Amino acid sequence: MKNKQSAGLLLYRRRKGTLQVLLVHPGGPFWQNRDEGAWSIPKGEVGEGEDPLAAAVREFAEETGFLVSGRFIAMDPVRMKSGKLIRAWALHRNVNAARVRSNNFEMEWPPKSGRSRLFPEIDRAAWLDIPGGLKKINGAQQDFIRQLVQLVGQ
Repeated sequence: MKNKQSAGLLLYRRRKGTLQVLLVHPGGPFWQNRDEGAWSIPKGEVGEGEDPLAAAVREFAEETGFLVSGRFIAMDPVRMKSGKLIRAWALHRNVNAARVRSNNFEMEWPPKSGRSRLFPEIDRAAWLDIPGGLKKINGAQQDFIRQLVQLVGQ
């Protein structure tokens, strides 16, 4: 796991003067009843030799169905408890969270049943204000939201 890294995008917008961030909730049975601390920025693994920003844009498209571009703002990476490094970029962009369409993954479910089922990689997305985002996002990723506030102001 030592050399593995993920890359993702933290989209932000302002609504009536309030800074909001787009977060996603992981799909699948393990996460269905978890909320606070379970959300994330849209992200995924960086392929061997792949540019991390290109990986972040690709993963965002796979997890949300939206292809985005613009002025990406690099943020300091964070390290998860697992040791995985996450690199992220902030992007001022508005997308319709209700229209998010994720790719799927396959897993054996129920466990030891011998049956495989498809689940969405993310099951929903939401725009959250800063206090709400800090409450919902995985603890290790809270730093991305704090960095965003420092970069663009509350």
